[in-house]
Amino acid sequence: MVTNFLIPVLVIALFSGAKAQSCQNPQVEATSFTSLDATIVTQIAYITEFTLKCDNPLPANYALYAEVDGKPLTAARIGENRYQVSWTEEPSTARSGVHEVRILDEEGWAALRRARRSDPNANVAPLLAIQLQHPGSYSGPWVNSEALATVLSVLIAYVALLNKTKILA
Repeated sequence: MVTNFLIPVLVIALFSGAKAQSCQNPQVEATSFTSLDATIVTQIAYITEFTLKCDNPLPANYALYAEVDGKPLTAARIGENRYQVSWTEEPSTARSGVHEVRILDEEGWAALRRARRSDPNANVAPLLAIQLQHPGSYSGPWVNSEALATVLSVLIAYVALLNKTKILA
């Protein structure tokens, strides 16, 4: 009777211990991309890809999560130890500068969610943090070309009429 209960408990403990494995001494190589031209897009895209190297071997289904400016995101696995985090923002609210992408594993993500239940501003130490630099996006010229052409044509017409009255006088 006891063995019928003890064996499933041991099996569950073994699998849960293997699943809860975390990255030891994480090293990351990251590249990033952002949309730079806001005149033709409705959303500014932010994309960062990174390769995660750990001292210990990680399982093939090692899940990572990300947080950027308080927004929860999922890191998509795009290859062996390669992940991608992406999000979009409206051009009017997209800010230039450095965006910190905080990467968390399952344990860190669960700890963050637990901490946020009691304090919405709580933070936990991330597994790693990636700095994504966004130089800003081009929203078009300060003056529309139509307005500039109208002002210049009125100015040229004024100068021409002024010179005409001087010549005829």
